[in-house]
Amino acid sequence: MTEGNFVDYVKIYVSSGKGGKGSTHLHREKFIEKGGPDGGDGGRGGHVILRGNKNLWTLFHLKFTKHVKAGHGGDGGSSRSTGHDGEDKIIEVPLGTVVKDQETEEVLFEITEHGEEKIVARGGKGGLGNWHFRSATNQTPRYAQPGMPPEEHDVILELKVLADVGLVGFPNAGKSTLLSVLTSAKPKIADYPFTTLKPNLGIVAYRDFQSFVMADIPGIIEGAAEGKGLGHYFLRHIERNSTLLFLVPADADDIKKEYDILLDELRRYNPELLDKERLLVISKSDMLDAELQAEMKVSLDRDFQQIPYLFISSVAQQGLQELKDMLWKMLNS
Repeated sequence: MTEGNFVDYVKIYVSSGKGGKGSTHLHREKFIEKGGPDGGDGGRGGHVILRGNKNLWTLFHLKFTKHVKAGHGGDGGSSRSTGHDGEDKIIEVPLGTVVKDQETEEVLFEITEHGEEKIVARGGKGGLGNWHFRSATNQTPRYAQPGMPPEEHDVILELKVLADVGLVGFPNAGKSTLLSVLTSAKPKIADYPFTTLKPNLGIVAYRDFQSFVMADIPGIIEGAAEGKGLGHYFLRHIERNSTLLFLVPADADDIKKEYDILLDELRRYNPELLDKERLLVISKSDMLDAELQAEMKVSLDRDFQQIPYLFISSVAQQGLQELKDMLWKMLNS
């Protein structure tokens, strides 16, 4: 999937169908001149339904959909026949889609399971026919209920990527390169910051035909929690990852400082992110000789006593199997 095809935010107007009106029909047939009321009920209006689909990864198919309207319910008929129900409109969305009210930004619900269905606009109820209003004192009611009006909403569909492992790091830390080496994903890779502007997903193949999903999140900069560098647009994708892989290049001026800035941005955006499992990975470690790596280990042991760390090189294919083993253990602990 190309970067332009990754859509994680759309606005849609949805309208359900109105309910059909009840019938005021009076029974008539040969030899029965004055039959009683037999007007049927109106059918309900169609719902607008969101359904989770595990085969979708993006909201791209809804990019050019601005209006979704369900069908109206049919009117009731004679002989107590009920009108037909309006046609439901089903919108397929990827797992991890959050639905918000456009005006208040209130979260209405979210879709997290395959086949899960939620009604975003409920169809109007059909009106009762005059058969329901007969009584001993009013044997031929000539009135019936109208159908209920439709529901109309302006909603926001926002995708939070569902992945097992999220890559967190500054721009140009080597996240896309690592994803391209561990998976068959083909993210855009270049030697300038903000090459990645949209999240990329890849499936990491593990031993015995097992696998897990890894997400390459666009690089975080200082101030991302306040929205700098499109911070709000991609920090939300980290919320759904069960394990966070912090990637800091070996040539960084201060590994501890970079890690602390990244951690602080996550804390300011959503403190719950700090409850997730964390792994520190020093990328581009093929630039280090054995002596320099040993020196760095001494300072890392001192600074990161609670968090496991690992040296890898995506280009030289060093430490990748050890990284997969460690991630699998963390995901299944």
